[in-house]
Amino acid sequence: MIWFAVLLSVLCAAVNTQNCPTIVSRAQWGGKTPTCKRMSVPVPNVIIHHTEGAFCSSRSTCSAQARNIQNYHINTNKWCDIGYNFLIGEDGAVYEGRGWTTIGAHATTYNPISIGISFIGSFTDRAPNNAALNAAKQLIACGVAKNFIRSNYVLKGHRNVMSTSCPGDSLYKVIKGWPRFAA
Repeated sequence: MIWFAVLLSVLCAAVNTQNCPTIVSRAQWGGKTPTCKRMSVPVPNVIIHHTEGAFCSSRSTCSAQARNIQNYHINTNKWCDIGYNFLIGEDGAVYEGRGWTTIGAHATTYNPISIGISFIGSFTDRAPNNAALNAAKQLIACGVAKNFIRSNYVLKGHRNVMSTSCPGDSLYKVIKGWPRFAA
């Protein structure tokens, strides 16, 4: 009977993580400990951003960018942590920001009812590479599978909820073709 429980546990773990991309934890990228408020999940919205600034395509450069963004958000903006729930690098990895259950600081009125996903870099003149785009799609699917994001979620660009050019024209054109997008 114990072997059956172990087998069932392994199968359930495989099902729950099958859609999940590689997520680099805060500890792995050198993030500071957050002091932010929790939010109720599952959330009904996913908001896509870009960070502006430098691109990254390796674990070391993306980790450095995540630290730089966190420092800016904490020291200059006086936020409790990095503003995004997750960041995506062109190395194809997802970098944990505030994570699945902490309110972001990425889209004012949408913060408590959304997951904010930001691509590292400026995507006005070019879209992120396929590795980054696929990681974002997998992250959304993972959030739905793990019940952090509602299955009937709405996907929006940052510009759809605030007056901004974010997530950049090229990235915005891409996400307009993704499932569940609504301006």
